[in-house]
Amino acid sequence: MSDHRFQRCINHACQATYDVHEVLFACPACGDLLDVQYDWDRVEVPSSLNWFEGRWTRRVGTLDYSGVWRFRELLPFCDEEYCVTIGEGQTLLECNDGVAGYVGMNPGRVFLQYEGLNPSGSFKDNGMAAAFSHARLTGAKHVACASTGNTSAAVALYAHACGMKCTVFIGSGRIAYGKLSQALDYGAQTIQIQGNFDDCMRRVKQICGDRKLYLVNSLNPFRLEGQKAIMYRILEGLQWHTPDWIVAPGGNLGNSSAFGKAFAELAHLGLIDHIPRMAVINAAGANTLYDLYERRGIRFHNGQVDEAAINNYYNDLNARGYRPETVATAIEISRPVNLKKCLRSMEICNGIVREVPDEAIVEAKSVVGRYGLGCEPASGASIAGLRLLRQEDVIGPDETVACILTGHQLKDPAVTVKYHTQDEGAFSNQPIEVADDLDAVIAALGLAKS
Repeated sequence: MSDHRFQRCINHACQATYDVHEVLFACPACGDLLDVQYDWDRVEVPSSLNWFEGRWTRRVGTLDYSGVWRFRELLPFCDEEYCVTIGEGQTLLECNDGVAGYVGMNPGRVFLQYEGLNPSGSFKDNGMAAAFSHARLTGAKHVACASTGNTSAAVALYAHACGMKCTVFIGSGRIAYGKLSQALDYGAQTIQIQGNFDDCMRRVKQICGDRKLYLVNSLNPFRLEGQKAIMYRILEGLQWHTPDWIVAPGGNLGNSSAFGKAFAELAHLGLIDHIPRMAVINAAGANTLYDLYERRGIRFHNGQVDEAAINNYYNDLNARGYRPETVATAIEISRPVNLKKCLRSMEICNGIVREVPDEAIVEAKSVVGRYGLGCEPASGASIAGLRLLRQEDVIGPDETVACILTGHQLKDPAVTVKYHTQDEGAFSNQPIEVADDLDAVIAALGLAKS
């Protein structure tokens, strides 16, 4: 291709290339996933990551203010005139010793990347800034997605900002009200399918293919370009030092796919001195990646993935009528569309996968809340996974670990309230009910009578 930016099939046997102006969500030649790729020899990239610090001081420029587009040289698929931003990426990397103590790490070693500070309250805004930029580049007017909640909220918000029509597909009863309320409030047309996320994903792919709607799920390779910026901000928060580990929840596997790609590119450009290891954490009730990677040994093998083994696995799920179920609805996905890209990230980052039960997820979520940052249930998987990896002595107590907190705690307040009022967990904080009587209130407060 003549341009420095293009789309390429990830299938080793295919590797067909396409122009970035084409709207494609699978390779026309073989049906596999597509990547956004660059001829880095023809891209002007700073010689050091700390060059980007200069943009942080120029907050009046909308692109420099964006936590995605201030790194635009590292995702140069469109010209600045098409870049969409609503202030995403003003996030926090917090060193949290309270959480470190809970998981068995030493002080100063656990960092929480808090994506709940994004405009729609989750990490999805990073990807939407990039996906909607590509949508503008290609002249799209109507966008669509399948969602467990966060995607629908982010898509609806960005569609409103861009003046595009937005349709979101959700499963019956499998979306947290905090997230659904956002999609409704931002004006999205909401279609509720009698099924789960996997069913919604199948339908939205059909609709987008037949009716030429612009798909903004993470099957869209341009969305993953924006999610690379989460790693850039972690490096920025660590004064451009690379952590030893990245720990992230695994659902549709867009984040883990984007993170591995980000580090591979940074290493290729000589901007980091090593690639961190990555741990992807499944909920036990939605553990496809764990089953395939840790139990069945499925690997990327430089793009030569054992497709037959994966298809047999999915056929078995179908035969058993399997449906994923976890309190962490954001990662309640049994057929992750980015599986192969995540396998590639595992190869890039010498990755591992673990599964944790709902009880551990909710307790870890409450620990995050107790020590200063609230988060959605899926985020608790990062902390529960890190605790498990410390118990297994896979991660040492003095290693530097960045855990991804994917969304704000008010995304799913019902889980939080239930834990504190009904579950009686180790960190439950039950309200105290007293009579409308001054002495009773004083007694409940543990104060002596005057």
